[in-house]
Amino acid sequence: MRISVLSDLHFGYSYMQQLENDSFENADEAVQKALDSDLIIIAGDVFDIRAPRTQTWGKSLKILSQPLLRDNPGIKMVECDKQLKDISQRTLNHIPVVAIHGNHERLMKGDINTVESLENAGLLIHLHLNTIIFEKDGVKVAVHAMSSVPERYAKEVLDKWNPKPIEGCVNILVLHQSIDPYVYSPLEPPSLSLSNLPRGFDIIINGHLHGHNMEKLDGSVFMMPGSTVITQFEKNEAASDKVIGRIDIGTDLKVDFEPLGTNRKFYYENLELEQTSLTLREQVERKLSQIVFPDGNKKPVVKLKLKGRDTSILDADLRNIESKLNDKAILLLVKEIESQELSEKRELLRNLREQKLSVEELGLNILRTNLDELGAKNDFDYDTMFHLLSEDQTESALNILIGQQTTLQAFK
Repeated sequence: MRISVLSDLHFGYSYMQQLENDSFENADEAVQKALDSDLIIIAGDVFDIRAPRTQTWGKSLKILSQPLLRDNPGIKMVECDKQLKDISQRTLNHIPVVAIHGNHERLMKGDINTVESLENAGLLIHLHLNTIIFEKDGVKVAVHAMSSVPERYAKEVLDKWNPKPIEGCVNILVLHQSIDPYVYSPLEPPSLSLSNLPRGFDIIINGHLHGHNMEKLDGSVFMMPGSTVITQFEKNEAASDKVIGRIDIGTDLKVDFEPLGTNRKFYYENLELEQTSLTLREQVERKLSQIVFPDGNKKPVVKLKLKGRDTSILDADLRNIESKLNDKAILLLVKEIESQELSEKRELLRNLREQKLSVEELGLNILRTNLDELGAKNDFDYDTMFHLLSEDQTESALNILIGQQTTLQAFK
């Protein structure tokens, strides 16, 4: 039995007009590659937003209907703990597709999300806290799936559902969550971690994270297929190809990734700005000339992070350079400019650290430097001032600084 795993198609995502078709083109290739499978699993975030535009729906339905054009490869559903809709027989009669919804599709309880809408059209079977069993040529596969829930509730929901591997089956658990140490957003820390995932499953598939990865986990294979389209334009996406997951079940269990061939190449580079006669555009051009672009029909995306101390760079200047150097690549310029003042503060802290001073000595040195920069009168004792601040006597310290208190005798 062969199973293909797709995740995070993000239909409709577009950082800019030049990239607006990438989600559809990449997903189309991914689905076409999966047509040689007995079963297709989609691990969430089929759509990029909760209420897609009509144009997005039209293109998505055309792509997702492709498995319905193929005859059933001999696989049958044996059991499902969910009451299936009559129209679900439509996908079961062809290449079955099962899917969960991701955080981009999650709605309030009782509302119909986009993946449920696809189920209502007979394109797939939507699972949430459900198990479905398929069989082909005597091989049984149990797919246990939990759609995306808010991160703070994920462990609680998973523990309450408490899925158990089914004897005599290859057991696959499908999730769409942040899992420590693979954290998607520090704003909502994960409650799930590799250490508290349920054990006993042959494969655990997790969507949500956009870079693909695979590792062994106490006898299980932990698989993250990643997204099929670049959406974050961060360094980890530049280091990782876009893929689909492949699971082959025969005498052995084989789990692997297959790269997408039409994916747009993405490069993430740092550019240290120099104090030279070269203009910003010339420095950018020189950096671009050092990158070897492969042949292909799609322009690569190059994100350059500009680092330095030049505070005169305007966003308008960056956009102008992007448009004028657009012949070879789609250029994204972002600045991480450090002011002279910030640089000096950083150097002060670095020097203080190298002196291996105590915390109190560090604080006193920083206080003295800041007061000197503010032009404060130094006819008082810095040590006593620091003591006042550390004892939370800020009002007394402020009175001294502004001249309302001219002696420290009252505070000794």
